[in-house]
Amino acid sequence: MQRHDTTAQRIAQSPALLAGIVRGIEKESLRIDAQGVLAQTPHPPALGSALTHERITTDFSESLVEFITPVSESISETLQMLHDVHVFTYQNLKDEQLWCASMPCIVTGDSSIPVARYGSSNVGRMKTVYRLGLGNRYGRMMQAIAGVHYNFSLPEKLWIALRENDSRQDNSLTDYKTRRYLDLIRNFHHWSWLLIYLFGASPAICESFLGGRSDHELDSFPGDCGTLYLPHATALRMGDLGYNSSSQKSLRVCYNSLENYLTTLTDAILTPDSQYADFRGLRDGEYMQLNDGLLQIENEFYSTIRPKRSASSGETPLTALHERGVEYIEVRCNDVSPFHPMGIDETQIRFLDSFLLHCLMRPSPECNENVQNRQAANIKLIVTEGRKPGLKLETKDGARPAVEWAANLLTEISEAASLLDAAQNSKLHGLAVDEQMAKVTGDEELPSARVLREMHEQGVSYSRLMRTYSQHWAEYFRGQTLSSEQQNYFETESAASVRRQHALEASQTLSFDEYLAGYYQQYQALAPGLANAS
Repeated sequence: MQRHDTTAQRIAQSPALLAGIVRGIEKESLRIDAQGVLAQTPHPPALGSALTHERITTDFSESLVEFITPVSESISETLQMLHDVHVFTYQNLKDEQLWCASMPCIVTGDSSIPVARYGSSNVGRMKTVYRLGLGNRYGRMMQAIAGVHYNFSLPEKLWIALRENDSRQDNSLTDYKTRRYLDLIRNFHHWSWLLIYLFGASPAICESFLGGRSDHELDSFPGDCGTLYLPHATALRMGDLGYNSSSQKSLRVCYNSLENYLTTLTDAILTPDSQYADFRGLRDGEYMQLNDGLLQIENEFYSTIRPKRSASSGETPLTALHERGVEYIEVRCNDVSPFHPMGIDETQIRFLDSFLLHCLMRPSPECNENVQNRQAANIKLIVTEGRKPGLKLETKDGARPAVEWAANLLTEISEAASLLDAAQNSKLHGLAVDEQMAKVTGDEELPSARVLREMHEQGVSYSRLMRTYSQHWAEYFRGQTLSSEQQNYFETESAASVRRQHALEASQTLSFDEYLAGYYQQYQALAPGLANAS
C-alpha cells in the first residue's frame, strides 16, 4: 500500500509530470437508410479501403463504420479530428445517416447484418473470417452494437519519476510500467460500475434486436411501440443482452501479472472447444471461423478494459505485449451518447482521465475469484437497476448504497482531477467531476434517465427517438465544412488507402492456409515461455 500512497505524493510534488498524457478515440456507428433500417450497401468507396485507411474503417459489419483518431496530447485536437471525420463521411453518404446510439436500429435478423469485407489479401481475409466466426458463434445481432473506445497512456517522464520512488525493484522501466498499468486495471474493474452508471445511455432497445426471442426479462415500453426496456436500467449494452458472451464466463482472466493474463488467453486460443467444432471447415467456399478454440484470437475476449501494445503488421497482440510490455490501456465500456454529436464530449474525456489517474494512485489489491464475482454482480446490478432507489452494491465489507458509494468515489476522484488541473493550469477536470456529482445528487439527469423521459414525453419508441437524434446530428454535420487542408487530407488518404490495399493483394506469396498457420505459430511459440515464466 505504501507505494501507492507514494504515487499520489510524488505527483502532488510535481503535477507537471502529468503533462503529456496521450489519448485516442475509436468510435463506432451503424449506417442506416432513410427509413431508419440498417443499411445494406457496401462501405462507401469514397471513404477508401476499410482495411488500410488511417481514420475510417469498419468493425464487425460492412454497415458498422469505425472512426479512429490519432494519438494526441490535446483533447481539443482529438475531438476536432473526430468532428472532421464525421463531416467527411457525411459528404460521402447520399441517402444514409449514422445511427447515434449504441443499441442497434431496426434490424431484420442475422441475415440483414452484412459481415465486413476487406479484400483478397491474407490479412484482409483473416479479418473477414474472424468476423464470420463471431457471427457463427454468437449471432450477428450482438456484433451490431456500437461503442466508444478510449485509449489512454501516461507520459514517460511520470513513469520514470514514479519508479525512482518505488521501493519494489523491477527489471526495467518497461516492467515497471506494465506492473502499474495492471494495478490501474484491477482498480478499474473494482469501480467501472461508476462509469456505466454515469454515462450509460442504453436503458431500452428496439424489439427487433431480439428477433422474437422470449428468453429475457425486459418489459414492454408503455404504448406498445416496439420497445423493450427496464425502468431503472443504465446500459443494456453492457449486460447479458449486449456485447457479452456466456461461453466466456469460464475464463478467469486475472490482472495480477502479465504472465497470467497472457497464459489464460493463449490457452483459450490454442485449446479446442467442443461447442465450436461444428464450425470447422468451409461453408459456401468460406471458412466459418479462424479456429475452434474458445477464442479465435485475443480480440474475441470481451472485457471493459484491455492492456494494449502497438503491434507490427502480422504480429499478434499477445506477442507484442509479451515482448514489449503494456503501452496503454483501452477503456471499452462507454456507450455512444445520442446527446452529443460525436457520441462523447470534452467533459466525459476529462472525467475519464481523472478516473483513470485515480485508479493508478489508489491501493490495488490483487484480485481473486471472490473479488471477480463481486465485481461482476455489481456491474449486472448497475446495468439493469442502476437508478433504482435504495440500490445497494456489494463490497468486501458488505452491502453499501450505490449512491453513497458513488458520491464517496467522486470525492476521491476530485483529488486526481485537481492534479490534472494543476498540470494544465485549468479548472476543467474539477468541473467535470462536479458535473458527475450533480448526476449522483439528482441535480442533473443521468443519460439513461433522459432517454426514457424523452420517450415518455414524446410518446415515441426507442427507435423513433434515436432516429430523430440521428437526423439532427446528420443535419449538423452536413452543415459543417472542412478546412482545405483537412479536405485534401481525407481525399488523399482515401485514395492512398485503396492503393495500399491493392499493393498488399499483389505482393502476397503465401496461401491463406500458410499465412494462418504462421500467425498461430506465434501463439504456439508463446505458450512454452509463459509456462516456464509461471
